[in-house]
Amino acid sequence: MIAALPTIVSRLRLKQLRLLIALDEQGSLHRAAEQVSINQPGATKALHEIENTFGAELFIRTSQGLQPNDLGRCVIRYARLIQSDLAHLREEMVGIIQGQGGRLSVGVIMGAVPLLMRALGRLRRRQPELSVEIVEDTSARLLGLIDQGRLDLAICRSSVSRRPDAYDCLTLHPEQLAVVAHPAHPASGAQTLQLADLSNYRWVVYPANMPMRLLLEREFSQAGLEFPRYPVETASTFTMLSLLQEDPELVAVMPLAVAQFSEGFGMIRQLPLSLQSRSEPYGVIVRHGSSLSSAARLLLEEMQAEQLPS
Repeated sequence: MIAALPTIVSRLRLKQLRLLIALDEQGSLHRAAEQVSINQPGATKALHEIENTFGAELFIRTSQGLQPNDLGRCVIRYARLIQSDLAHLREEMVGIIQGQGGRLSVGVIMGAVPLLMRALGRLRRRQPELSVEIVEDTSARLLGLIDQGRLDLAICRSSVSRRPDAYDCLTLHPEQLAVVAHPAHPASGAQTLQLADLSNYRWVVYPANMPMRLLLEREFSQAGLEFPRYPVETASTFTMLSLLQEDPELVAVMPLAVAQFSEGFGMIRQLPLSLQSRSEPYGVIVRHGSSLSSAARLLLEEMQAEQLPS
């Protein structure tokens, strides 16, 4: 039986977490003890205390040394996260004391990447010692990271959550979409296109139930067309662009800002097809009632000042 949370919190010490990480790195209790500057009997006692604290064995004793079991690997992974969080905590505290710098963790969906890059560029010119972590993912995963306290804010959509009221939207930004393909695509030279003209090509699409996937499904339905069979699904910007480079006959829908950026490098070409449906705006999302760090407030100001094309 795994121990209750209050028991773990009251008994677990940071030095014990350091020992777990050292054991994972060294595979030997003797070498791990040296790494954390304790003697081997002390390390043996500490490991025994750790396993008693959690109420489970975390390592398999073998002739080659100690190997973490499934529970051990789980605990070690979180020990590393805690150590990383403490490093980030110190970094942010130093930045606050110095009146500059600090640390910022921000999540972003693909369509908002150009907006974030412009805002961050201006912010980092104002705060050159600012350390920034950027996580690009789907809205659902970014909201999960907000719930875990891993992100200061995310530029995404809260509507994908079962509890959208658990978040505050601080600012909204519209999103236009573009239909794109490789510059050598057979339809790239057309003056105008209808969705039916592209229905027989293979498509790169967003995974099921994502807002842009739902929009595309609605477009095909309203046009009386069957949704493309055997599409390639991805939420990754890089993967989508790579697929379009690899197969000149693929077609995709992506945010207009990303399409314009990529087209500027000759990677893709926008096709002359206008989608009838409107994409849901994305926003700067935080956990309801949470307060922003000074760096996050400055980033929000930069994004609020951003003038996007309508």
